[in-house]
Amino acid sequence: MPADWWNTRAASSTAGGDMAARPRVGFQGDRGAYSEQAALQLVGTEGTAFRGIEPVPCATFDEVFEGVQGGAFQHGVVPIENSLAGSIHRNYDLLLRYDLSIVGECNLRVSHCLIAHPGVSLGEIRRVYSHPQALAQCEHSLAALEGVEVIAAADTAGSVRLVKEEGWRDAAAIASEGAAALYGMAVLRRGLEDEPHNYTRFLLLSREAISPEGESKTSLAFAGRNEPGLLFKCLSAFALRDIDLTKIESRPIRGVPWEYVFYLDFSGSLADDRCRRAVEQLREMATLVRVFGSYPRARPAWVDSEAE
Repeated sequence: MPADWWNTRAASSTAGGDMAARPRVGFQGDRGAYSEQAALQLVGTEGTAFRGIEPVPCATFDEVFEGVQGGAFQHGVVPIENSLAGSIHRNYDLLLRYDLSIVGECNLRVSHCLIAHPGVSLGEIRRVYSHPQALAQCEHSLAALEGVEVIAAADTAGSVRLVKEEGWRDAAAIASEGAAALYGMAVLRRGLEDEPHNYTRFLLLSREAISPEGESKTSLAFAGRNEPGLLFKCLSAFALRDIDLTKIESRPIRGVPWEYVFYLDFSGSLADDRCRRAVEQLREMATLVRVFGSYPRARPAWVDSEAE
């Protein structure tokens, strides 16, 4: 879905220009990170590089959001939740902090590999590096490796680069098979994740909102006075209209102890009358409503996987 939409916008924004003017897409991590794979799935075409876009690695999620809002990037790609380890809370907080719109999503199958220098055996490994989310997704597999210290790092692909550049032959990293190939490293073990149905949902961010066609999803945040029945009343705006809520997440409000903002995803677009009326009713009850955008809903990747 988003690939066609992106290519249309990319073509119009670079018409008459050269490759130096191609749109830039920011993601957190080093080259070879899962976020880079998600960028390719969202705005590129498998097997054809990035079809006119320039992927830009960022050290932090904050840099991705800042880059998009400040105009350094046309788009950003960030993970928002994993089917095993849960939500990436930092990005929920950043969605509320920055004035950006969600214009796409994808569900990326995440398959972790244990990666080390060529010629190193599994028995030589004493340390394993990776992003905390990846470590959490491989918790039981790592526990089975006796005498191995688990160390959190900034990202998955960056862990591979670290082990390579430092020349550590007693260390390994957890990342994608693509990262191993990119850095010239060897795969000691594939499928390290504890659950094979391991998916991460990524969001495509932009400064401009879109009006999607076809099956859609809308994301927003709301908060209200802490009083009995508030959440029930707010959610009833959607229940009374048979609108499917696909996700609800609460996060604490900074500086206000025991007060929360709720993040909500629901099926449908604000172009639909019933969805628009539901949000209008929500505004009547909540003290804060922030719509992050309506966007094409990603096809469940696990459905295709099970059909194979």
